[in-house]
Amino acid sequence: MHYVNVIGAGLAGCEAAYQLSKRGIKVDLYDAKPQKKSPAHRSDLLCEIVCSNSFKAKRINSAAGLLKEEMRMLDSLLIKCAKECEVPAGGALAVDREKFSKMVTDVILSDENINFISKEIEDIDFDRITVVATGPLTFEKLSKFISDKYASQNLYFFDAAAPIVDAQSIDMNNAFFESRYQKGNETDYLNCPLSREEYELFYNELVNAERAPIHSFDAINPKVYEGCMPIEVMASRGIDTIRFGPMKPVGLIDPKTGKRPWAVLQLRKENAQGSMYNLVGFQTNLKFSEQKRVFSLIPALKNAEFMRYGVMHRNTFINSPKLLNADFSVKENKNLFFAGQITGVEGYMESASSGLVCGINAAMRACDKETLVLPEKTMIGSLSRYISNPSVVDFQPMGANFGVLPELDNRPRDKAQRGQAYADRSLESLEKFIKENDIK
Repeated sequence: MHYVNVIGAGLAGCEAAYQLSKRGIKVDLYDAKPQKKSPAHRSDLLCEIVCSNSFKAKRINSAAGLLKEEMRMLDSLLIKCAKECEVPAGGALAVDREKFSKMVTDVILSDENINFISKEIEDIDFDRITVVATGPLTFEKLSKFISDKYASQNLYFFDAAAPIVDAQSIDMNNAFFESRYQKGNETDYLNCPLSREEYELFYNELVNAERAPIHSFDAINPKVYEGCMPIEVMASRGIDTIRFGPMKPVGLIDPKTGKRPWAVLQLRKENAQGSMYNLVGFQTNLKFSEQKRVFSLIPALKNAEFMRYGVMHRNTFINSPKLLNADFSVKENKNLFFAGQITGVEGYMESASSGLVCGINAAMRACDKETLVLPEKTMIGSLSRYISNPSVVDFQPMGANFGVLPELDNRPRDKAQRGQAYADRSLESLEKFIKENDIK
């Protein structure tokens, strides 16, 4: 019987363990939970969602939607669980985070091929095929071991999470349900409008609010990932920056005035019951007391009870272009794989997709078979090539986007048609690849 180690039971690690198990491989799945948690983790459950509960767009002609469809075709555990735990979010796939994590945890812990071991791993056993999926918050000892072993300094950026409020505490006299441009169910988003005067007061307090301190060892020239930029950092770029960003009012009409608001904060359901709402796009590093004071200036949140305040933490990722092959194996040791955000793929499903590929390839390695690299025309295949491209100099995290795919032969000018053309080409390529390689 073949055995493989998987270190880390987040999205990438759980997906990798599942893919290994379904191929008859015994897995020792290690995670420090519940004995020890990173600063961003709170639950004892595996596969915890620590930032937004949205997995982005569902439309197959979008980059995020295409990625998820490719994962579905490859029998992704996380896609199946996400569908079971979906909450309304317009055109996005959002989940009840606790229900989702519990479902994945139950599948993993009940799998007879997976042996879950609660233990912090400080080094790597090179005598066994191993998948390292410790995420962007890899504990210091293992992070140092990896850096020392491969003489490759870890890169890092800062990531932030948005607050969550109690639904009952929202002032519904100053809020209205509607999806932007009337896409999706009208109750998917709860909109909190602001007049020009209300917005300018909020903006001035936001940019002057006190931020939580960053640890001294992180304080020198911190890099903030654009996709999760704190709202106060974005706002500091100019008074209208967030009004054309997360607080844009376009596509919305306030029923009280019959007009478009000056600015809007959108709230999205955090769980299936709708008892909690997430402040969309409001990732923040303000002090908790400042979050309460400043965000309560938004009329709909004047009496809001915060169930979770926003947090900011350091995310670590390796210099993958110098270290990894496109099958996610290490160039110096093909029995060692890295998966998830530690590789520089950015996003929940991007991380899970790399875990999926690592699980398949670790199983192939265990059976003395050639590993697989998905076609370049697929989103997963292109991302794997991006993070392993040795010509990349200033490596930064990358999420699913059509820019990483090879250009179309006859590129439609219409954006939707162009997205559909990318999707059609990708799915045709992947379907052929699955049949040729007998991927089950």
